This record gives sequence, structure tokens and C-alpha cells, in this order.
Amino acid sequence: MTAYAIEATGLTKSYRAGGTSGALVPVLRGIDLRIPPGTVFALLGPNGAGKTTAVRILATLTEPDAGTATVAGYDIRAERGRVRRAISLTGQFAAVDEGQTGAENLRMMARLAGLGRAAARARADELLDRFGLSEAAGRLVRTYSGGMRRRVDLAAGLVGEPEVIFLDEPTTGLDPRSRMELWDVVGDLAARGTTVFLTTQYLEEADRLADRIAVLHDGVIAARGTAAELKSRVAGHRLDLTLTTSDAYLRVTARTPHATHHDPPARTLGLPTDGTARHVRALLDELDPSGTEIAHFSVHTATLDEVFLTLTATNPAAAPKEPTHA
Repeated sequence: MTAYAIEATGLTKSYRAGGTSGALVPVLRGIDLRIPPGTVFALLGPNGAGKTTAVRILATLTEPDAGTATVAGYDIRAERGRVRRAISLTGQFAAVDEGQTGAENLRMMARLAGLGRAAARARADELLDRFGLSEAAGRLVRTYSGGMRRRVDLAAGLVGEPEVIFLDEPTTGLDPRSRMELWDVVGDLAARGTTVFLTTQYLEEADRLADRIAVLHDGVIAARGTAAELKSRVAGHRLDLTLTTSDAYLRVTARTPHATHHDPPARTLGLPTDGTARHVRALLDELDPSGTEIAHFSVHTATLDEVFLTLTATNPAAAPKEPTHA
């Protein structure tokens, strides 16, 4: 057992824009990661931030330009074969054979992993039961729902009992019920001691599942910590104000350059606050000394969405874009 299931220092990666003659565009600018075994780690970031590039480097599918990393205790450069035997990678789209049944897919993967015929059948049956697919085991995968296909895909990746599993936006395109079913699967994986490296754009997903979170922005880790720690960086609480009129909204907005939420149609502003009665009263008196411009107010805990938007605020046209990966 190593101190970290994944440890990376100074990983960098650039791609050439527009082919081999194009200018180098940095995607990762030196990221560091320390992920303990048996935990769920979530890497957040806007589209093109470099999340998939980071996963591909750690899964030995892409060479970093610089930096070092170990996964399950093995060096990603010098011990690629050992890394690959210790991990599983599930991408954004289910990679299963739709012309086979769920059971046939898992038996095939078990045979490819080196199990004998009887052992492969037993392992497939175990995983079908674990993922709630036993009743559908004999059906062709093409008849499965999106959530069921994702579960088969995950089960296939667990045939070899990997120490580390990479899930690159695994709930993309799933309906809310299928997403929640997959969340239960991820929680079960971590409870059994598997290290889960998750990339996602669903903030609720990271908030619910991850022990630790890192926000990737402009090629660097902009912040890291637990969900609670990240929320406290932006504001422990938020004071939402609903103004009486559009003119009142504009006047109060001009007095609050530190507002973190703006909704002009609803005439609502959100401001950071420590949540105490004293601070809330002080803000109300400061922003509406006459007591005539604020119609309603409410206080709530800051969300991970607010953390994400605050930490990744940028000019979209100027931000480097991660290339499409085949």
C-alpha cells in the first residue's frame, strides 16, 4: 500500500493548434495531485480546461511534456504496463458491444483479462448482480437504457478488480434517475477500497460524491479541498436580495461590486456574508438605508456552483482549449 494512489508533480502538456505547423497551446501548465487510496477525487473545470488530458496522462494514453506521476505506486513513464494492469478507464460514452448481451460483454472482458471459462462466468455473474443487471443479463445491450449501458461499461472495467478507476464525465447524457443510480455505484466502489478519479461538469455530483475536489482553470489547479472548504473560500453564506423595482435593482447593484450573483429579470442580487445576524443587518442598512428598495431577502449556504463560477471566471475567447481526443 502506497501513501498515495495517485501522485503527480508538475505535469505539463501543450498541443499544436491547427496541425504540426501551428503554435503550441498550453493545456496543462504544471499540475500537482496527491490522492489517498480508497477516496473519491473530483477534478472540475469548464469545457477545454484540460480534464481529459490529465486523465489520459495518468492512464498512460498520452505522454506529458514534463512532470512526473505515479498511479497505484507505478511510474506512468517507466512502468506503463503495470499502471494499466492496476487501473480502469471509463470515458464519456459507453464502450460496450451492443450486439452482445450484458452477460456476454462481461464474460468476454473476463476472458481477455486472463480468467478461465468457469471463472469468467462466475465473475460476470458477480458483477451483474452487484450492478443490478441480473434480470437483463440475457438481453442484447442495444435494448438497454443509457443508465444500464453505463453500468455495464463500469462493470466491464471492474472485471480485473483495479486499484484505481478513472471516470471521465461518466454521467454525461444520463437522465436524473440514471445519474443517481451511477452515484450509488461510485459510492460503493469507494466503500470497497477502490480509488475513484472523477471528472465532471455536474457540480452537484462532485458535492455529493467527492472526498476532495480540485478546480482546474487555465491549465493550473485554481483551488483544492473538500466541498465545504471550497465553499468557504467564496463565502460561507450568501445573502440574496430581491429589489422592489428595476431602478432600485440598478441603484443597489452599483453599490455592490462584490456581488456574486446577478439576476436582472428577477431583480435579485447575491452577496457574500458570514451568515450572522449582525452582518446581515449591516449589509441591509448599508445597501438600503431608507428601507424602501429591498422587498425581500434570504440567507443560504454558498453552493459549489458559485465556487466554480468565481474561480473559473475568464474571457472565454482568451482561454486555451483542450483538443478533441480520439
